[in-house]
Amino acid sequence: MSYLSTERKAEIFAQYGGDAKNTGSIEGQVAYVTERIQGISKHLQANKKDFSTQRGLMKLVGQRKSLLAYLQRKDLAGYRALIEKLGLRK
Repeated sequence: MSYLSTERKAEIFAQYGGDAKNTGSIEGQVAYVTERIQGISKHLQANKKDFSTQRGLMKLVGQRKSLLAYLQRKDLAGYRALIEKLGLRK
C-alpha cells in the first residue's frame, strides 16, 4: 500500500479543483479522498486481516460522506456533476 505521490495529488486537484494549488476546494478534496479509498480497498482485497487499515478506510468513507453532504447543501448542481464524474452511487 503506497500513498499518493505529490504529482498525482497535484493532478487530482488540477482536474477537480481547478488548480493544482487549490487544495481547499471541496471537489478536489472529495476526489482526493476517493482516490485514497480506492487504493486502500485494493490493499484490503489482498490483505483481508489488516483491521487497522480497515478502520482507516471507514474513517475516510465517513470523511467523504461529510464533504459530499456539505457540497450537496452548498452547490447541488456541482454535487451531481462531481458524483457523476467520479462514478459514485447516489
